[in-house]
Amino acid sequence: MQLMRHYLPQFQFAEEHSRHVPAPPARVLDVAARPEVVDDPVARGLIALRELPSRMGARLGMASALRMRPAFSLADFTPLGRDGDRELAFGLAGRFWQADYGLVALPDAQAFAALDAKGIAKLVLQFTAEPEGAGTRLTTRTRIYCGDAAAQRRFRAYWLLIRPASGLIRHRLLRRVHHAALAGSVSRC
Repeated sequence: MQLMRHYLPQFQFAEEHSRHVPAPPARVLDVAARPEVVDDPVARGLIALRELPSRMGARLGMASALRMRPAFSLADFTPLGRDGDRELAFGLAGRFWQADYGLVALPDAQAFAALDAKGIAKLVLQFTAEPEGAGTRLTTRTRIYCGDAAAQRRFRAYWLLIRPASGLIRHRLLRRVHHAALAGSVSRC
C-alpha cells in the first residue's frame, strides 16, 4: 500500500473489496490495467444513468459541461504508478458531486501529489496483488480525501448515493480480472 500512502496519506472515505484469483500477481496486475477488462457494460450503464440528466439537458439546449465530453471512464484517471507485482494505483480529483464531476485535469502523478485539495476531493483507486495459496489475493481500495469541510459535506451526500453502485462496479471488476487472468481474454461477466 505504499502508493496509496504516498499519494493519499489521509482520507475520510474508503471502500475495499477483494477476491482470490488463481494466477500469479504479475499476471493479475497486468490484466487489471487493461482497458478492455475495466470497461464493464454494467459500469457503463450506471455511469450513463448518472450522466443522463445533464446529457438530456444538453440535448434540450441547457448548459452542460458533458455535452462534448465522452462518458466518464478509467481514461479520466491519472496513472500514479506500479510497484512491481504488488500494486497499481490511479488518481482522480474533482468535485465529483457535480453533474459534470468537476474534474481537475492532472497530467501526471507529480501533479496529483502537488494538487491542493481545497474545495475538491482527491481519490486514489489502488489494486494490490498478494500471493495467496496457488494464486493471488487481488484487492481494490478506493480512498477519498476532501480538502475542506465544505467539500467533505458535499462528498458525503454524494457518497451515500453512489456507494452501492461503486461497490457493484468493484465486485464486477474483480470478477472480470479473475476471468481475464485465467482465460487470457475478457469474458462476458
